[in-house]
Amino acid sequence: MISGLAHINLLVPEGTLSQAREFYCDTLGLTAVPVPVAQVETTAWYNIADGPQQVHIGFGVNEPDSPRHPCFRLGSLDDLQNLQKKIWEHHLRGGSAAPVQVDKPGGPISGEMTAEYPSRFFARDFAGNRLEFSL
Repeated sequence: MISGLAHINLLVPEGTLSQAREFYCDTLGLTAVPVPVAQVETTAWYNIADGPQQVHIGFGVNEPDSPRHPCFRLGSLDDLQNLQKKIWEHHLRGGSAAPVQVDKPGGPISGEMTAEYPSRFFARDFAGNRLEFSL
């Protein structure tokens, strides 16, 4: 019987693990953890909160505008809004690790405007991975 989620795997272009670290650690606040020695330069792992759930980053190409996405849960509306503002600011600031898209704080979301709005929003990281954030 399935008892939880161990990890999700997201794709980034080869050679962009440093951008992944900047976005997933500095912007989202995840914690980098060691990977097996054989995978040191080909993957990166990040704990969600204190673990054991993780985000794994590997090399590959994303389909443009793919609707596939993980959804990250936050503890409060304040946490959700603060993270959205932080991601939005990184988007505006730009740079190689900047998210390519994020729903503007206080504006409509890019996903379906269901009853959950405004308790969720979407972004696409620098590699085009669609990410949802929700309560």
